[in-house]
Amino acid sequence: MSTKTRSFLLWTLTVLFTLGISYYQRRTGPTKPLRGKVELAGETIRYRLIRTQNTGSAAAVEINAPDTGVKGIYQYRRFKSYDSWLELPMQREGDKLIAAIPSQAPAGKVMYQVWLEKNGQRVQLAEEPVVIRFKGAVPLRWLIPHILFMFLAMLISTRTGLEALVKGNNTLMYAWFTTIFLFIGGIILGPVIQKFAFDAYWTGWPAGKDLTDNKTAVAMILWVIALVRLIRNKENRGWALAAAIVVLLIYLIPHSMLGSELDYTVGG
Repeated sequence: MSTKTRSFLLWTLTVLFTLGISYYQRRTGPTKPLRGKVELAGETIRYRLIRTQNTGSAAAVEINAPDTGVKGIYQYRRFKSYDSWLELPMQREGDKLIAAIPSQAPAGKVMYQVWLEKNGQRVQLAEEPVVIRFKGAVPLRWLIPHILFMFLAMLISTRTGLEALVKGNNTLMYAWFTTIFLFIGGIILGPVIQKFAFDAYWTGWPAGKDLTDNKTAVAMILWVIALVRLIRNKENRGWALAAAIVVLLIYLIPHSMLGSELDYTVGG
């Protein structure tokens, strides 16, 4: 196999693999909408329960229910609080039933449940209360570069791992790019995004338990070690392969797991 053909195949695998991981990240995690369907009076009603909202405005939970005979009820209380559940009727606007979850400070969370009823029959939309987290708005001028550099870091990390696996000559070069992209996207831009969203630059260890911050730190440390080993000896490709595998495992952990949150049982 020629060098160009091998490079083309490795880049094709890298792109497909990275896009698959990116899709997985977009579809999983505690801030992604909870989707499902219920049967009510012989009718199938699909729902989408949101789990993230910018602070400053109430979170509108909308259920498409054209049948005006369908009514909605919801209840909510702050997550990690001593609050009692507050139950309210959903408001109808055209074909939609809407529940309004009050805005919270950044990192504040609210638990809520929704029921639909018709002709004396009532169904609950989710087995467990849904938790929605509020966050500050992040300007696109910061968010887009962050996403771009983190995507490039994952892309080149994967390519570096494959290069090391086939004992290619470009492992060190790709390791440099991986480390640089990860540093810019995760260590420089990551805290900026965190500050806009949750009013704190860093909430991982030792300041907190934010898993996203901790994942970034672990990935950065591993790639710095791998890069140093490769600089000392280009044959130390195993370090790059190990770092790429660990980064892959890190990215398989859903985004925003163990994210920043307020504890309303403390001082309120």
